[in-house]
Amino acid sequence: MENFDAIVIGSGQGGNPLAKKMAEKGWKIALVEQRQPGGTCINDGCTPTKTMIASARIAHLLSRSDTWGIRNQGYTVDLPAIIARKNEVVQQFRNGTVKNLEKAGVTVLMGTAVFSGVKTLTVTMHDGSIRELTATHIFINTGAAPFIPEIPGLRDVPYLTSTSLQEEVKVPPELIILGGGYIALEMGQLYRRLGSTVTIVEKSAQLMSKEDPDVAAVIKKILEAEDIEVYTATTTEKISGTQDHIEVQLQTAGKSHIITGTHLLVATGRNPQTAALQLSKTNVTLDEKGYVQVNDQLETSCPGIYAIGDVKPGPAFTHISYNDHLILYKNLFEEAELSTKTRQLPYCMFTDPQLGRIGLSETSARQAGYPVKVAHLSMDKVARAIETGETAGFMKAVVHEHTGQILGAAVIGTEGGEIMSVLQMAMLGGITATQLRDMIFAHPLYAESLNNLFMTLEK
Repeated sequence: MENFDAIVIGSGQGGNPLAKKMAEKGWKIALVEQRQPGGTCINDGCTPTKTMIASARIAHLLSRSDTWGIRNQGYTVDLPAIIARKNEVVQQFRNGTVKNLEKAGVTVLMGTAVFSGVKTLTVTMHDGSIRELTATHIFINTGAAPFIPEIPGLRDVPYLTSTSLQEEVKVPPELIILGGGYIALEMGQLYRRLGSTVTIVEKSAQLMSKEDPDVAAVIKKILEAEDIEVYTATTTEKISGTQDHIEVQLQTAGKSHIITGTHLLVATGRNPQTAALQLSKTNVTLDEKGYVQVNDQLETSCPGIYAIGDVKPGPAFTHISYNDHLILYKNLFEEAELSTKTRQLPYCMFTDPQLGRIGLSETSARQAGYPVKVAHLSMDKVARAIETGETAGFMKAVVHEHTGQILGAAVIGTEGGEIMSVLQMAMLGGITATQLRDMIFAHPLYAESLNNLFMTLEK
């Protein structure tokens, strides 16, 4: 039995910096990774998809270059070259991850870890050897994987996930996407711009079911403007087909109909990767979906065992996982007593234009009983957007009617996430809507339009 001060299971965006910092404090640390260093973000999520989205944006701009007075002779999409560039960036990030961990003195074990007791692990290494580990502190950082729903016929056809789709070396001629969440919409626009015919099927009444209806409606309009077909309030009844020919039977408004495509992407959510951990040998409690239950300081029902990142309930974003590690580190080494309850929740969907979100939506603010005013500014009223020729979207801020404090915001627009971040900092600093209305911003930034956004409260 090898003894450590702490073991991190999973090399994700929370586990890696936590392991590194604990090792730098003199703790003996082991990190076990089953697949590739970096977790979902580097290998399947943020890094590869945003790299490919950048290529797709270039294709989109070229296809519309006449808008800006630029005549081009046409272009071709070289998907193998796009994938090669994506893989190069991913490998660069992987290499940096391992190098930083080993430099800090972390023992990196490539293998599969399962609990053999409350504070003991059995690790089956990639070479087949077995290591037995124990530690005072254990951090579960095993993330989540694509959820495959129980739809008749689905498991009998060659479906794709957001991971496997990125390895296709030919652009899918006709791509059907099940799901209308953030991943589905990013991937749908990405492959439409690379040349696929794209159809999105969502069972809820709107895309992005957790967003305000006006936000979902504008995103839908943007996608449809690029000839993406969108079905909402639609149930998938049955799937059949063979390689390069998929038939999906749908029900919309009580009527059944069939759509066909060459490829099928299942983007209906993600499941926590806890089934193989053998947590029954510990006192760690899971919820009905398999997520690890934690308190507001990320400790499980078993003292000394913690969970960070997507394996626990709550928003599944890389930056939340990273913040998890900060909470744990500061609580363990600085007696900070930080909690997940009071932290901000910013996020961004990287469609083009982006959707940046922070704080309460209008719907949730009203449901919570806040007296609110809503500032709203269409992007076609924003000087910078008009000048760049990209006027799709809007800015929206939910403001406390009496105090002027900003409760939340949604920004759909070019660099919408960056504008959202300005509002996030204003919320953290207690800067009011009136102060932002009168603040000096450099002209003609997108951020300068925050002046005009909050002027709309006076109307």
